[in-house]
Amino acid sequence: MNLSELERELKKRGLELMRQLLQEHVDSRGPGLCVEAVVDADGVERLRIRPHERKVETVFGTIEEHRAGYGREGTCSLHPLDAELNVPPERYSLEMRRLVALNTAKNSFDEAVETIDHVTGGYIPKRQVEELTQRAAQDFDAFYQKRRCNAEENGQTGPLLVITTDGKGVVMHEEDLREQTRNAAKKRKQKMRTRLSKGEKKNCKRMATVAAVYTIDPFERSPEDLIAEEAGTVSKGKRPRPEQKRVWASLEKEPEQVIEDAFDEASRRDPSHKKHWVALVDGNNAQIDILERIAKKRGVNMTIIVDIVHVIEYLWKAGRVFHPGSGPELEGWVRHRLLAVLNGKAGLMAGGMRRSATLKGLDKKAREPVDTCATYLINKSPYLHYNHYLSQGFPIATGVIEGACRHLVKDRLEITGAKWKLPSAEAVLRLRALRASHDFDEYWTFHEACEYKRNHQNLYAGGVVPRTSTAHLPSNRDHLKVIK
Repeated sequence: MNLSELERELKKRGLELMRQLLQEHVDSRGPGLCVEAVVDADGVERLRIRPHERKVETVFGTIEEHRAGYGREGTCSLHPLDAELNVPPERYSLEMRRLVALNTAKNSFDEAVETIDHVTGGYIPKRQVEELTQRAAQDFDAFYQKRRCNAEENGQTGPLLVITTDGKGVVMHEEDLREQTRNAAKKRKQKMRTRLSKGEKKNCKRMATVAAVYTIDPFERSPEDLIAEEAGTVSKGKRPRPEQKRVWASLEKEPEQVIEDAFDEASRRDPSHKKHWVALVDGNNAQIDILERIAKKRGVNMTIIVDIVHVIEYLWKAGRVFHPGSGPELEGWVRHRLLAVLNGKAGLMAGGMRRSATLKGLDKKAREPVDTCATYLINKSPYLHYNHYLSQGFPIATGVIEGACRHLVKDRLEITGAKWKLPSAEAVLRLRALRASHDFDEYWTFHEACEYKRNHQNLYAGGVVPRTSTAHLPSNRDHLKVIK
């Protein structure tokens, strides 16, 4: 054998050796006979003891567990050894489930099946992989409700607390679309069978609400500094990095509930509201209304800022009406108006570009981008006081949430040809959020404790699992000796 052949063979034999060692260890624990009475959650003592066998799929391969079942008529047996080992009721161990969660968060379910088959001694079919993914993510909300930010409690993070939110569509099966979208999909009539015409929509997506919460140090600049940075002529030094950033997304919850969760996360970090709260949005009116309503209800003094990048895009579209060809004239037109907007003169610029379009005698269709830009600047003017925001060091761009939309949702849920069921899509989003927020390991410890409580502790009186011994069940074959 050459080296690579040796490595492959040793890996296969090594996994089999590990499986045998694990099997021997489980056997040495005995069947889990209890040294005290076994009383179930209803207060009934279980007196009937019978031997039960089961197979457990582990990372080393399949092992057999021979354990004592404490039963009574009309109920399922209790298995104290299962509780001692914290074995789930299904075939697959919690460590196998952890590997499933890590792989399905990164890759497709098919690729997760292949990876587990290649790197472990076990095997999980695709349907079970999807089911285990959903079970792995079920304690997501409970984890964040209990968890607190230690660095924040010690006062070691920046004075700005930022909440930012956005939306991203995901292609879903028709039955998992929201009612309004589903009804629109049923009523849709295409002009052509093979291609959508202009203005037509498939109505096949459900909107995921994406949120992020983080703290950051102020970064003071002037409008002129920002223009110079955009031109690449000057740099104001190293920008502060977001701290304790948590990002997540949900398809199940309505946008208002996700934003409520964002306020809960922010309140856990700053319960006394000593920090300056900032909300960054892309201009979506529904999101702004929800943010203002929740902030008022909770008594939070929050500054809502509309993303400067969206404003710049509107200015470029308007500028091409006056300067159709790309060149210095177009750049100069956009730069001049952007500087005015950054100095708090959004309304003035809106009126000026409309007058310019009128003086040029442009018809309604030709001047549409100009009117759209002007309307946007006027409607969003309460949230465009960039000169004030920059002087206080506030962030004015939604790069964090835009990156979250791409990384959390698009990179995984927009795989070509993918069409999702709601439970699987929600579970994958939760697992990706845990990894992106660097909380997965801490979450998994919490999840295993929840599994122990659900599957075992809650089945016994007072939530106390009886202690087991290594004694063996009596058998009429105990006098026989195994000769190897």
